[in-house]
Amino acid sequence: MLVKLENPILLSKPIDLISELVTEVKIKINDFGMSITALDPANVAMIGFKIPKTAFSQFETGTETLGVNLDSLKKILKRCNNGSSLVIEKKENVLEFSISDRIKRNFTLGLIDVEGHDKELPNLEFSGKVEIRSQDFVDSIEDCAIVADACSFTIKDGKFIIESKGLNSSKAEFSSDDTKIEGENCRSRYSLEYLQKFSKGCKFSEKTFLNFAEDHPLRMDIKTEHMSLSFILAPRVETDD
Repeated sequence: MLVKLENPILLSKPIDLISELVTEVKIKINDFGMSITALDPANVAMIGFKIPKTAFSQFETGTETLGVNLDSLKKILKRCNNGSSLVIEKKENVLEFSISDRIKRNFTLGLIDVEGHDKELPNLEFSGKVEIRSQDFVDSIEDCAIVADACSFTIKDGKFIIESKGLNSSKAEFSSDDTKIEGENCRSRYSLEYLQKFSKGCKFSEKTFLNFAEDHPLRMDIKTEHMSLSFILAPRVETDD
């Protein structure tokens, strides 16, 4: 197996984010490209990450499943600079990384056994769909985190509302003038700890896609031409707000 990325940030930045949710993953490589699907230890969130084959300048591989420690992988990928190219090659039970810019640097990473069955993101049905400017979403989540540890997503009468309430409150309301809102009226609450981590991926794209329903898991998608991130988050169902 040998793959080459001319823009290693496509891999390094998402791995940095994923490492905040899980410590070990299985990286799958096949005819599509490279992908990761993982469930966090608390069984509250899932993450899916894909880089299509077309994003690689070299892609010489069959089907591979590579178990890696994310903290170790993250540290290697952070050694890539702007303008670096990255070659990843599997040799026996290690991955070899060659980072080339002004000089060429080499690292090895031992492969590990990652417990658990292979996972796939579940197919869920949603009654509400929102396409929002990524920066607006990030700002709203940060506003909510000031006053509480959870927030609600609401679609009501053609508006999308992100709101949190504790002793204090925060509320951001979006109309169809600046946000694409589809679906019936619905409301669900989610952990801000997870949403803050997810929102770090919003910088990759100008738009963020949210899918949810009444007291239902959230699916959040961030897409670019060469990479996609998807998150599933269980709702926080409570009797009071």
